[in-house]
Amino acid sequence: MAGLIVVGAGPLIGTSTARRFAADGLPVALVARSEPTVRAAVEAVRGAASVAVHGFVADVTDEPAIRAALDEAVAAIGVPEVVLYNAAHVRYDALGELSAAQLLDTLAVNVVGGVTVAGHLAPAMVASGGGSLLFTGGMPEAKPGAASLSLGKAGLRTVAELLHEQYGPQGLHVATVTVSDVVAPGTAYDPDIIAEEFAALHREPRDSWRREILFRRG
Repeated sequence: MAGLIVVGAGPLIGTSTARRFAADGLPVALVARSEPTVRAAVEAVRGAASVAVHGFVADVTDEPAIRAALDEAVAAIGVPEVVLYNAAHVRYDALGELSAAQLLDTLAVNVVGGVTVAGHLAPAMVASGGGSLLFTGGMPEAKPGAASLSLGKAGLRTVAELLHEQYGPQGLHVATVTVSDVVAPGTAYDPDIIAEEFAALHREPRDSWRREILFRRG
């Protein structure tokens, strides 16, 4: 069975979503920018399901490195059935507060990395029969105290829309779960609950595909 690749396999949404799909029997490849983060995620997923779990270290802003890691992931689990782009640079700043270089660094993670990952994997997914290309969204409304994150999530939403137009007719379900508040275990924004939304998107029949779930509680 084709598997899941999570890019941005942090301890919250990334790991929870990997566990959720592993429970359905999908082998998993996890990518994060630090070895400790990858190791912790791999151990967490292996402890929850009896599927193959692989970890790879790469920074999404290092294009050769992330492309190489994705190639290793495909070699390990095959062309994925599901990809989740969950990488994000979360910071709180006012518009104009960051230098141009700092803003570009933030957008490199929140937007450009998603373009790189999708461009690298989507053609092969389509050629293999389709699947789901999923994104962790946020900031449904722009917030002055989180300017760079607002810009980044708006940009990522546009990336998903463009990918839907390009690859949707070819059988690739491109969709976003837009999370409206801070994710924390044991709250209404528990990552395990959010992981169920990604699983629901992947199960949708083609004639009922949604392009975005707005995850808002309260």
